[in-house]
Amino acid sequence: MRESCGIFGVYALGVDVARLTFFGLFALQHRGQESAGIAVTEGNGLNIRANMGLVSQVFTENHLAQLKGHIAIGHNRYSTMGSSKRANIQPILVKSEELTLALAHNGNILNAKPLHDELREAGYSFHTSTDSEVIANLILGSPGRSCKEKIEYAMPRLQGAYSLVIMTEDELIGVRDPLGVRPLCLGTIDSGWVIASESCALDHIGAQFCRDIEPGEIVVINQSGLKTFQRKSDKKALCIFEYIYFARPDSIIQGKLLYQARQAMGSILAQEHPVDADLVMGVPDSATAAGIGYSNSSGIPYCEGLLKNRYVGRTFIEPDQRLRELGVQLKFNPLSRIIAGKKLVVVDDSIVRGTTTPHVVSLLRNAGAKEVHLRICAPPIRHPCFLGVDMASQWELIAARKTIPETRDYLGADSLGYLSLEGLIHAVDLPKEIFCMACFTGDYPIPVQMAMDKLALETSPQKELVAG
Repeated sequence: MRESCGIFGVYALGVDVARLTFFGLFALQHRGQESAGIAVTEGNGLNIRANMGLVSQVFTENHLAQLKGHIAIGHNRYSTMGSSKRANIQPILVKSEELTLALAHNGNILNAKPLHDELREAGYSFHTSTDSEVIANLILGSPGRSCKEKIEYAMPRLQGAYSLVIMTEDELIGVRDPLGVRPLCLGTIDSGWVIASESCALDHIGAQFCRDIEPGEIVVINQSGLKTFQRKSDKKALCIFEYIYFARPDSIIQGKLLYQARQAMGSILAQEHPVDADLVMGVPDSATAAGIGYSNSSGIPYCEGLLKNRYVGRTFIEPDQRLRELGVQLKFNPLSRIIAGKKLVVVDDSIVRGTTTPHVVSLLRNAGAKEVHLRICAPPIRHPCFLGVDMASQWELIAARKTIPETRDYLGADSLGYLSLEGLIHAVDLPKEIFCMACFTGDYPIPVQMAMDKLALETSPQKELVAG
């Protein structure tokens, strides 16, 4: 399972907003590693720097020095619609005779294809294959005297998940869809304002966390200050996987520190699936907190059985065939002298396809582990996600094809225990009704009639037309 995109925006006079955005994106790097971009304005046009790669690879001191302004937005991309290529880098820039805007998006729009075709027929040009450009052009073409009014008109037409930061020449705008699928928060810095996917990005730049931006809320920041508008919704659907895996453990969402929620998941796992073992370990880094929680609750000592090379997968250099065959050993290295002869409880955040976990189990057994007992912080994933997570099709999900005993045998573990849905909700300690848990239950917050093609807009004929 892969992360969602990371978005960031800042409005602050007399501050190096490009540098703040760089470090904000650096803190959100876990949400997307394919490309990064920053757009700024001084009030007389928008200036964008973006490229493929990590934030630290895309920007230099010279680049940041050229990005002058008092408003900036930034984006880290993980592709959920449109392939990973230069043309699809964000922020997206669109313009008409009356308005120019840049947009950064985290989420997935289910009706992007019909909206795309409608807008193209109306004369709008498309230079990417992303649903983000569909959102930007839809806003551009909506009636209204201001960008905020255009957004208000466009929102009911967008079906799916979208957290947005939008920049014009004089405003910074934050938008969260009425279901609140993806997180978005608001903070202050000096005399300015910051909007980010997660609160950890505020911490990194010395900003003060104010609150979550609410589902359906539009936050408009300009020289007059901050104003907020909200489209009320009877239903909320915050992705539960933000708590299990996606967001950083030092982020706060809905008033809950994720590190503590993940510790509680491990603690409840120990109660639901106890085992006689010598050591507990979490698969680094996402399951470390849960592993500690399991250890504390069970009384079994905690150890670091695997060390992670955090730079694997963050380079453009492909391994040769011999290194490729080592697979997960490039990413993890076992501490053989600690785990040899021991019965291990191995806590992990989730099992999706079941392709990596057998290698982890084999790695531990080859390092001398006597027994390997898997404990998973998520219930079995039996349904795909259509709201911004490029998870897998249903036939690829191991829990949709195999029983728990069959999965245990396939993974090569001595035992396998998943956290129950009730245990997960208890650990998060928030009302069940505010979450989307469709990947476990199949109960989607909005109708999903068929699986979407991630590359659907790439197969559409592209016309170079003038924006209407």
